[in-house]
Amino acid sequence: MLKRFDGRRGRVERRIHRSTVLKGNPWGDPIEREVPVYLPAAYDDEPSRRFPVLFALAGYTGSGLGMLGWKNFSENLPERLDRLIDTGALSPVIVVFPDGFTALGGNQYIDSPAVGSYATYLTRELVPFVDSNYRTLADRAHRGVFGKSSGGYGALVHGLLHTDTWGAVACHSGDLYFDVAYRPDFPLALDELAKHDRSIARFLESFLVFVNPATTEIHTLMVIAMAATYDPDLDDPARIRLPVDHYTGELDLVRWQSWCRWDPIEMLAEYGDRLRRLSLLFVDCGNRDQYRLHYGARILHGRLDAVGIPHVYQEFDDDHSSLDYRYDVSLPLLVDALTG
Repeated sequence: MLKRFDGRRGRVERRIHRSTVLKGNPWGDPIEREVPVYLPAAYDDEPSRRFPVLFALAGYTGSGLGMLGWKNFSENLPERLDRLIDTGALSPVIVVFPDGFTALGGNQYIDSPAVGSYATYLTRELVPFVDSNYRTLADRAHRGVFGKSSGGYGALVHGLLHTDTWGAVACHSGDLYFDVAYRPDFPLALDELAKHDRSIARFLESFLVFVNPATTEIHTLMVIAMAATYDPDLDDPARIRLPVDHYTGELDLVRWQSWCRWDPIEMLAEYGDRLRRLSLLFVDCGNRDQYRLHYGARILHGRLDAVGIPHVYQEFDDDHSSLDYRYDVSLPLLVDALTG
């Protein structure tokens, strides 16, 4: 669509936050990060009013900063928020865009000694930072989290583990059902590692000097990042070990089970009841997702239904790419749930 929006616009403030919990992270990733915050037009119009707040979690290789970038025939997220609010489809809301990028290409918004404490960073540092600097409705009942892909995974896992922080969750095309989502990627990653003497450390050394990494190299980095996140190996110099033999590809069932403990499908058994505290759980996925995530979404939907956990589930005709238009569906539902 052509950009011809003539309505009221909000604004984005960019603040610098210096983290304590990210100090000493294993990759030397920045502890001082920019935190963009979208403020609706009503924020300046009504200086005594407080607003619900949403945190937007970027997907793998992304950052909250990337959600602000110019787009040609579509909208960035602040532009989308302006349009939805101006047309009355969305109530005014503050939106925070955390930067969770790492040397491994991103994170899953959980704590890992091989990546960093990004769940704690989000819930114990950024949430209070935003509440103390902006007129939020500063309680879990008025605070939500959403994202796509790794961001959708992060939002859902935060709904399972951090219901003291979040009152509503939207998971778009999130990483679910690891047996189907991740295992098919292992042989491709091993083929790439074979170019580096089957060494993760040597691959990472080479990746740092790649000017324009190939798709296979980025996907290999993603597999390595997931291994560091779900199953850190503190005995390994890089703190990373894949759950497969680097030569034969044989699955190490013990290490694989460590991964699967972080699969939301498996986490439901222990933590699923916490989802009942949410005022909204929204889950969607395209029915042609190239990472096969629609199968996990269907399993999640079925298991939530089986135990009577309220949620909204939608499946649509698309794949994993260019899905920001789905925020037109989820964001109004999230804000209505946080203000209803």
